[in-house]
Formats: sequence, structure tokens, C-alpha cells
Amino acid sequence: MSKAVYPGTFDPPHKGHLDLIQRGSRMFEELIVAVAVNRQKESLFSSDERVQWLRKSTDGISGVRVVQFDGLVVELLKQESARLLLRGIRTFADFEAEYTMALTNRSISGDLGAETVFVLPSLEYSHLSSRHIKEIAAFGGDVSSSLPESISSELSAELDRRLDSGSLET
Repeated sequence: MSKAVYPGTFDPPHKGHLDLIQRGSRMFEELIVAVAVNRQKESLFSSDERVQWLRKSTDGISGVRVVQFDGLVVELLKQESARLLLRGIRTFADFEAEYTMALTNRSISGDLGAETVFVLPSLEYSHLSSRHIKEIAAFGGDVSSSLPESISSELSAELDRRLDSGSLET
């Protein structure tokens, strides 16, 4: 059975993430979307919120499971009996960072032999990034076209609430 893990912070999850999840679900029999608790990066939304949104927006996609993890992605691979990582590449800068991470993951995975599959985004989503979505929202911009329909209003309302309370930082 081909199984892959698609790790990320997904803060917030956007249509580019869903595009990659849908395409990954056709490449692998099982795709585990792994929401990271990233200690080096302060997330705007809790990992529980991000897991809930991703579960809601991937509900109809066969073979997709959403989990939360804290720690090294290679440990999650071992726990899930998987050896493949799915990663999206939008830019040359993404490639450089992802290439280095892929080599690092392979080197620390030992006998597991972790491998990374790089996928280019669909053209219509190639410009999307969670960081840019948060920046646009922080200035009162409409981000609904960048977000999955199933969570757009909920997420936009939460971004607005945090913006109004002064707790929205990009």
C-alpha cells in the first residue's frame, strides 16, 4: 500500500493546500495530512483549529486522514509505517529549503529511508501562501477567495475577530 505524509503548519489552510491534498490523494492510496505543532514558529491558529478545518475541508476526499503531530516528521513516518513525504514547491526558494529538508529527513530516518515527493502547485494556486493570507487579512483585505469554501466564512470571521481585538499578528 502506498502511503504518504503531507506535513505542514497549515496556518491557515488554503486552497493551495487543498489542491495538493486532492492531487496527493490520487497519487497515494493513503495520504496523511499532518498538522505540525511548530515550536520555532508562532501560529495564528491553534493546532486543534487547523486540524478541525482540514478535517472539515477534506471530508469527501477518499484516502485522506488528518492528524496532529509534535516532533520530527521522520518519527511520524515511522509511527504511521510510511516512508514517503509529499511537499509542494511554488518557487526556487521553496525548492532550496525543501531540498535541504528532504536530504536531512532521509539522513536521519535510518533504515526507513524516507523519501520526498515534490509536487508543483496548480497554476491558479501558485501564488498562495498562509503568510500572505494573514498579511492581507491583517490589513482588512478579503481573503475568502483563497480559502476552502467549507471554512471561508468561519476563518474570515475569526481573522476579523482577532484583527478587531488587536491580537492578529503576521
